[in-house]
Amino acid sequence: MAPSSKADKKAAVDAAAWMFNVVTSVGIIIVNKALMATYGFSFATTLTGLHFATTTLMTVILRWLGYIQASHLPLPELLKFVLFANFSIVGMNVSLMWNSVGFYQIAKLSMIPVSCLLEVVLDKIRYSRDTKLSIAVVLLGVGVCTVTDVSVNTKGFIAAIIAVWSTSLQQYYVHFLQRKYSLSSFNLLGHTAPAQAASLLLIGPFLDYWLTRTRVDQYDYNLPSTIFIILSCSIAVGTNLSQFICIGRFTAVSFQVLGHMKTILVLVMGFFFFGKEGLNMQVVLGMVIAVIGMIWYGNASSKPGGKERRSHSLPTTRQQKHGGGGGISDSTEHDGKV
Repeated sequence: MAPSSKADKKAAVDAAAWMFNVVTSVGIIIVNKALMATYGFSFATTLTGLHFATTTLMTVILRWLGYIQASHLPLPELLKFVLFANFSIVGMNVSLMWNSVGFYQIAKLSMIPVSCLLEVVLDKIRYSRDTKLSIAVVLLGVGVCTVTDVSVNTKGFIAAIIAVWSTSLQQYYVHFLQRKYSLSSFNLLGHTAPAQAASLLLIGPFLDYWLTRTRVDQYDYNLPSTIFIILSCSIAVGTNLSQFICIGRFTAVSFQVLGHMKTILVLVMGFFFFGKEGLNMQVVLGMVIAVIGMIWYGNASSKPGGKERRSHSLPTTRQQKHGGGGGISDSTEHDGKV
């Protein structure tokens, strides 16, 4: 295949992966908001456990159909990943409860510099000046859009630190494990989803009771709320898979930077669904700045020297052919391409 044809195919698959992630992520936000606000299902950690249980069912079916090939992930690596991932979920939920919305948004934005630090220290990634500046522009734009009231307290600050570092480590580890063990997105989900489902369904009801003072088993499960729970779990399968695909193809930093497009879309969709409330010149200005930064980041990081690994410290062995998602989940060999 000609180089230009390969590049065109990669660009098309990259765009499809991002679109898949954006659509499923925005969709699950809308469904979960309806489930919690309209039907009062406020058990976020237990719901996440149900999401991973549904994802586990999907991977079992795909393995039975032959779309997922046998693969190996050492138990210590799996346990570290589940630890990071679960601390991320619990930390974000607790941070949202203990902090103001403004400080919560600042904490989310700080995941980008933390992810950059992890790549610089652990993967020896080097960023060009333009790439660094474009990330700063994205942070500025999203901050202008979303950060309003900012108040800090000790326990909320600690929860935010745990949430930021665990989330950044979890996303870094997705890319690390796929690259090191030559795992497709489906294969990695097949290893991690059952462990996350079991652990979150075990601790979720207790954590949710601590946060809400309401027991999940005493919730009034009627037909509409049950339909929304099933819909949330179904969309979550796509959200979980698309996250692994995107981070596997790109890096955690690229996933964070371009992922803020979802924040912009949620704000725009809120305007269309709920009117002009919350949309003002400050928000519009922030959206414009953020989009400019994202476009700049895409161009800057894809140029030679924009974002590159100084030394390859992770030898990979491609000992298997990936079924099902293999064609869209192999990580890029050179992290300089977004």
